[in-house]
Amino acid sequence: MSTNYAIHVEGLVKRFGDVLALSAIDIDVPHGTVLGLLGPNGAGKTTAVRILTTLLEPDAGEARILGMDVVRQPNAVRASIGLAGQYAAVDENLTGRENLRMVGQLTRQPASTARARTDELLERFDLVHAADRPAKTYSGGMRRRLDLAAALIHRPPVLFLDEPTTGLDPKSRSDLWGLIGELVSDGTTLLLTTQYLEEADRLADHIVVIDEGRIIEEGSATDLKERLGRTLVEVKFPTTRRARIAARQLAAIGPTELSDGDTTVGVGVTDSGKALLDVVRLLESVDLAPKSMAVRQPTLDDVFLQLTGRGPSADDEQPEPATRGAA
Repeated sequence: MSTNYAIHVEGLVKRFGDVLALSAIDIDVPHGTVLGLLGPNGAGKTTAVRILTTLLEPDAGEARILGMDVVRQPNAVRASIGLAGQYAAVDENLTGRENLRMVGQLTRQPASTARARTDELLERFDLVHAADRPAKTYSGGMRRRLDLAAALIHRPPVLFLDEPTTGLDPKSRSDLWGLIGELVSDGTTLLLTTQYLEEADRLADHIVVIDEGRIIEEGSATDLKERLGRTLVEVKFPTTRRARIAARQLAAIGPTELSDGDTTVGVGVTDSGKALLDVVRLLESVDLAPKSMAVRQPTLDDVFLQLTGRGPSADDEQPEPATRGAA
């Protein structure tokens, strides 16, 4: 039994009829770190989270949280984890304060502890001004903050966030990222599934990319971008005709793509300094003067597209009811 990792997954398999949702995946998450679990629609991200949070049982393999087996010790696991899913699991007819106190009762916190923790979390998540309003009057960002606060009411050392910022506006998303960063600074171990690659880039210490239930790549965001991403030399032309001619010529340097209404040619390269000179010389040789040129470094989006051939999106698996802690 390994206690070196907050989350340990070995050979995890899950089938739904003829569909193999997870195919012998292995994951280790060190204490106090953030794992970003990425994958396209239906890749198996939510299935993995459901198993790790005791909402589903695997067909094979082993999963442990803080050394505890999720199948044989589910109550102990639930007492040690928090879960916030794609949809805020709050009672709309209760106030924010009542929601948090109710979760405190469900997680068997003493009444005095639940009251004190509720006040603390309302302050930390900037909800004091709305604490005594029904949750149905909250904005989407406020509901998501309340949901995250509820997941933390019993001070879990391990937190699962399944698409936590889906549907939020950019400011609300940024605010929630700040709160998540504070939790990790305090020592919380976090497993995050997300469709926003910028989110994984900013928050995750390590990233695992899964597709069709299999791990297809992993590493830090920097490692993945350096290893798999392509730097783009972007060359803009005044007309689509000139851009298309240039694209055919520049294919000798690297793979090309057209964008901006077919007026910009992107050339995928590995050595941006040398490639930039090669692009300039080639265009001069064929008398194609560009309107502008720029070098764009690879992003996680580039890596994701290269690995899966498609963009990320919310998982199409239906979420199970959230479990806050031991019943």
